[in-house]
Amino acid sequence: MDMQTIDVLKAFVRSKLREDQSGHGMDHIERVVRNAQKIIQTQACDEFVVVAAAYLHDVADEKLVEDQEKAYQEIKEVLQVNGVPVEKIEHILYIIKNLSFSQEFEGKKTELSIEGQIVQDADRLDAMGAIGIIRTIYYGGHKGNKIYDSAIKPRLLQNKSEYREESTVINHFYEKILLLNDRLNTPYAKKIGKQRQEFLEKFLKEFLEEWE
Repeated sequence: MDMQTIDVLKAFVRSKLREDQSGHGMDHIERVVRNAQKIIQTQACDEFVVVAAAYLHDVADEKLVEDQEKAYQEIKEVLQVNGVPVEKIEHILYIIKNLSFSQEFEGKKTELSIEGQIVQDADRLDAMGAIGIIRTIYYGGHKGNKIYDSAIKPRLLQNKSEYREESTVINHFYEKILLLNDRLNTPYAKKIGKQRQEFLEKFLKEFLEEWE
């Protein structure tokens, strides 16, 4: 794997996300990369594509940027300047455009390569367990969402516009986070996901008992 290019990408991502206050900062990116590197050891894949996509996966996230197409173009340019072959650039861009949870609404789930599945699993694992709990609460506070309201019931989301509508922090666990475990791809991620799911369920049970 071309570590020099990976180091350039890492610096590029840090420059873009250094001021993030939504739970998608560089600490999140580094955990996703570490998750991906662990999964790589269990799967035959293009390691460079996985690690590059893991570093870049939030740079053009619509939640974080005003001009998503401009962000994609900047990613493409930094890869081109560093001599990444066209087919790998296209593969990396395809992964980061199609790994998000919101892609699965309205029958729009996109088939991902094994590289894409690894990055998706690595990202989803960081939304689960203890880290996932902290990130969900942190993001909810960032957006100004209420912690909990028993009168506001969790929704069965049908489309991306509903998904982008704000709800309570606790509802977000039921509307998204608890659903991730059944959507993991690789055996390694499923093993870790099971442990994190159990921790999350215990947390929510304790939270609701204390709240009431």
